[in-house]
Amino acid sequence: MRKLFFLSLIFVACEAVTTEQIATALNEGAFTQAESLIKTYLYQNELPVQEQLDWQFKIDWMHRVRRDFSATDSTVRLYLENYFSKEELTPELLQSWEDSNALEWTKIDGEKRYFGNAARNLFRIDPAARKRWEEVNGNQPDSLNRFLAHYLPPIVTAAKWQYRYRNHVNPVNMEVNYTLTVRPDVVPEGEVVRAWLPLPRTDLLRQANLKLLSVCVPHYIVSPDDYDHKTIYMEKKAVAGEPVVFTYSFSYTAYAQWFDVDPDKLQPYNTQSELYRTYTAERAPHILFSDRIRQLCKEVVGNEQNPYLKVKKIYEWIDQNFPWAPTREYSTLHSIPDYVLDNQHGDCGQVSLLFITMARYSGVPAKWQSGFMMHPGNKNLHDWAEVYYEGVGWVPVDQSFGRMLLAQDDEVYWFFTKGIDAYHLVVNQDISQPLYPAKTWPRSETVDFQRGEVEWRGGNLYFGDWRYRMDINYK
Repeated sequence: MRKLFFLSLIFVACEAVTTEQIATALNEGAFTQAESLIKTYLYQNELPVQEQLDWQFKIDWMHRVRRDFSATDSTVRLYLENYFSKEELTPELLQSWEDSNALEWTKIDGEKRYFGNAARNLFRIDPAARKRWEEVNGNQPDSLNRFLAHYLPPIVTAAKWQYRYRNHVNPVNMEVNYTLTVRPDVVPEGEVVRAWLPLPRTDLLRQANLKLLSVCVPHYIVSPDDYDHKTIYMEKKAVAGEPVVFTYSFSYTAYAQWFDVDPDKLQPYNTQSELYRTYTAERAPHILFSDRIRQLCKEVVGNEQNPYLKVKKIYEWIDQNFPWAPTREYSTLHSIPDYVLDNQHGDCGQVSLLFITMARYSGVPAKWQSGFMMHPGNKNLHDWAEVYYEGVGWVPVDQSFGRMLLAQDDEVYWFFTKGIDAYHLVVNQDISQPLYPAKTWPRSETVDFQRGEVEWRGGNLYFGDWRYRMDINYK
């Protein structure tokens, strides 16, 4: 009997793993089993290098999802009890929030795990919970909205009267110090650490006079302008017990930009042009014209034919229905627009991709831009879009900034449907583009590029292995 049992163990260990088994385990959230199956599958099969990397990324993906879904039932309840009594937090109420995806969770290895920001996000997403938040904390406009209420009107005035620089007005000079720090001993001593860090684009009129003031290494590479992700690349060797620190500083001049778009004066599109075909096309996996998107566009845009009025309709609908909230890392999402629609919220890049997808399907060329928001007291990673109007050119659209509800006039109210302020630093012109020089391992951020990317000979370094810091001096 013991001999038969031993032989059965050998048989199980040698049984060929199938991709269907792996897919089933992944779909069921059985991450420990799925990782074991993938490793066995890689051991049993001689695969091309790229296919090996793809399977390794599935393991990385599971680690990333685990990291995103770090909260437990007890930690979520503890936070919610600051706003609801224990008697109010019934199983039925919690279940209703989970069913509506206002309280985001998933099951990993049979255990319910909540998204790390799920408890706070509930008060951004669910209307009744938001009302309770406002009862406790008040409902005061945040500092960014107060700043923009005073800052935007002079931009509109200046753009109406100043044509010399093609609507580029009200410049701001900034000096930036950027630091990326890899934790000690994450990389073995003597190994080379490779880092790609963000730089302002130099192929845009609204960003000028870029000067590198200092770089921590004597040899570095700045990516050419024809790369859509603008980077400065450096290398350093790891030293035992010490962090690996990359630093550099630069200065530049940024301009605000606002277009006095008159819907009645827009020219018809040349639908045969390469620009039109490129920027009204699908692009898997995040810009796809699913049946869901087609139906939404039919409901939101209707029979509207004017490009700018289409943009306004899409912009307002997204602004009304999908509040900003911190979300999962983009590399863990299979379709970002679907994530926004399913979970009733999105961060700046996610609502921008939903906007771009709906605009493209509606026949308005649209593309991605991203980098940082550099507003005093409100610096952060940031993403937005641009749309193209025949006879006008590319016009910025910041979906997540939304309508300026504190505005005193209509032009400022709709400012971010046809303008951008000087505190938007542009690093990227597209999503999911190659870095220069090429990266060997899969990226931490597979869609955008802002914080940076780091790797060594042994693999990619994910966000928990390093941190970044940006310090801004306004001149």
